[in-house]
Amino acid sequence: MKLYRHFTSQEDIDFEYKTELWADDSEYWFKFFVEESRKVREELQCVLDVPFGATLEETFDIFPSDNPGSPILVFIHGGYWRRLSSKEFSFIARGLVGQGWTVAVTNYALCPKVSLPEITRQSRAAVAQIARNSAAYNGNEHKIYVAGHSAGGQQVARLLDTDWVTNYGLPGNLIKGGYALSGVYDLAPLQYSWLQPVLQLDQAIVKSESPVYNIAKSTPPLLIEVGGEESSEFKRQSRDYYEQCIEAGLPACYQEQEGKHHFSVIEGFLDSEGQQTKSVLALAQKSES
Repeated sequence: MKLYRHFTSQEDIDFEYKTELWADDSEYWFKFFVEESRKVREELQCVLDVPFGATLEETFDIFPSDNPGSPILVFIHGGYWRRLSSKEFSFIARGLVGQGWTVAVTNYALCPKVSLPEITRQSRAAVAQIARNSAAYNGNEHKIYVAGHSAGGQQVARLLDTDWVTNYGLPGNLIKGGYALSGVYDLAPLQYSWLQPVLQLDQAIVKSESPVYNIAKSTPPLLIEVGGEESSEFKRQSRDYYEQCIEAGLPACYQEQEGKHHFSVIEGFLDSEGQQTKSVLALAQKSES
């Protein structure tokens, strides 16, 4: 009996989606994220745990540019929607702050305390709050970009499928560019994985929260990226989402980072000349052209 595509067992699905199996140094990278993030919070000016909602988890950490009117990157962290926080990803800010950007790293409540639709609501609320208060952090509300890794990649896609006018009273083109790294864009296989008891997915959530079933009618430039050393399913998911965006006439690009796995794929944010920093700068240039 097929569970998803050609997969007939949970073991096979778990093998593709357990990211640690595809990175034999994953523990190194978790420690790297924690330590480098601690250093960045000490090095850079930052305002931590800024509330954007009623619950304790609804906060963001913001690293302001020194220059008023700077572009803003809002970053959504990964962790399969069930672990980690903004604090492990402060390192994301160093490269772009060095390039004159303001960077916000969002936090959100985790599954199973909340559902995936609630996490999406929280991501949208965070972006709206940052936009409305951008000047307080030397940011420009007309130059907001979003990026996310793993679960955060899925959230980037959901943010691009948002009615900012009707639901938030903000411009429809609020987000000027999206950068989705190593995301899961079809949630269906996770129903049959070790994650299901925590994520508690049902068919309604799979349909409403899978970007492949919710391709926006229009988007700003979107970069979809995945590590060349990631599992075949992670690469296929990114390619499929990219192809659907192209079929819909959306300005999407796809690239694989040679030699990078699920965790090393984001290390370039740490350096002003790093791969991810350069990708965000290129995305901004494309959106303004």
